[in-house]
Amino acid sequence: MRMIGKKRGKRKWLVLFLVVIAFVYVNNSSYLAQRHDEKPLLLAHRGLAQTFDLEGVKNDTCTATRIHKPEHPYLENTLASMEAAFLAGADLVEFDIKPTKDGQFAVFHDWTLDCRTNGQGTASDYTMAELKQLDVGYGYTSDVGKTYPFRGKGVGLMPSMDEVLARFPDKSFLIHIKSNDPAEGELLARHLAALPEQRLAQLTVYGGDEPIAALKEKLPAVRVMSMATMKSGLIPYILIGWTGYVPDALRHTQVHIPEKIAPWLWGFPHRFQERMDRADTRVVLVGGDGSDFSSGFDTAEDVKRLPPGFSGLIWTNRIDRIAPLYGKE
Repeated sequence: MRMIGKKRGKRKWLVLFLVVIAFVYVNNSSYLAQRHDEKPLLLAHRGLAQTFDLEGVKNDTCTATRIHKPEHPYLENTLASMEAAFLAGADLVEFDIKPTKDGQFAVFHDWTLDCRTNGQGTASDYTMAELKQLDVGYGYTSDVGKTYPFRGKGVGLMPSMDEVLARFPDKSFLIHIKSNDPAEGELLARHLAALPEQRLAQLTVYGGDEPIAALKEKLPAVRVMSMATMKSGLIPYILIGWTGYVPDALRHTQVHIPEKIAPWLWGFPHRFQERMDRADTRVVLVGGDGSDFSSGFDTAEDVKRLPPGFSGLIWTNRIDRIAPLYGKE
């Protein structure tokens, strides 16, 4: 009798185990999720910009000196490049900001001015008016310095953040704080606080943990993202997301998911996307394994790697190539 009881006990545990496995499968199966008929949204990195070889790039690499042979006349982070990106079909445009000497934000990527412009030092050494005297096309070369195709063509093209937001009043942007200085988050909060609620809803800010935390404290309504915010949401989700639970840290935020990591998230792509939609969180799929978050989907071959029916945001450095694939021209 005791042996029979043990066998029955083992069967109960086996049945329970199988029920749990079936629940996990059904609860996270993209095949059973409501499929989205919408096309993915397109996020243009720095507008329509010159691309470059990503191999070996570090935070201090001068990317202007390693661009590919130019196929278009646009320079990153300029009003013209953003307008070209939106006209090409971008749903959002990403741009970088740096604080200036007179308390504004210049739209510029590099830590120093020396690589890309004919200036020296940092943006914070100059007023916005002084920065506009620089040539932002000065340092670009695709042939190791034999020619500089944009030299002399970028004078006056460095805009302020306020100019960008005024030029495109109905467009959505992803704003990148290029530091880990909390003072920059506080300064940005003061700038953005003057915007109406509807306009603020069109903006997302990402960057270092400290400035993003400072910004969120001063301006709780703004959508933000940092490594800290992503970890605080995604780690609990990886642990218990199989139940359908979405942590509070994954609500009203944005997550950048490398394509090689995304399949490990519970319910990816469609169940995961549905959960994030309900949580008012944007999902941005970037290329690669996360070692370089600038890697995007820039060719037709890249797009073939996207999961069928993916309806989140896809990161691209070549909106001019990718938008036509989705009929966005």
